Amino acid sequence: MAIIITDECINCGACEPECPNTAIYEGAEDWKYADGTDLEGNVVLPDGKSINAEEENEPISDEIYFIVADKCTECKGFHEEPQCAAVCPVDCCVPDENNVETEEALLAKQRFLHHE
Repeated sequence: MAIIITDECINCGACEPECPNTAIYEGAEDWKYADGTDLEGNVVLPDGKSINAEEENEPISDEIYFIVADKCTECKGFHEEPQCAAVCPVDCCVPDENNVETEEALLAKQRFLHHE
């Protein structure tokens, strides 16, 4: 499952540089699939959705930091635990119970994002 940032976020920014997939963005910031990944140009995501990896997308939140679920691997393939959750001073980086993924799916996503 992807990690989400709850409304308890204090916008300290500690989580953002820790993400190996650049899946965390400051509130109101546009984001791209290409940021911090090997994706470029037109790509078909594992869920079958076609996207342009370099196209800017609307912010998911205008008020607090947010995590792009399609880019979140819970740090699988990089670390033993999600680094955002490890550094968050208010414990607002938590598993998204509405977006459950197996370890195999998270590792496959990591390989897809980084062409491994």
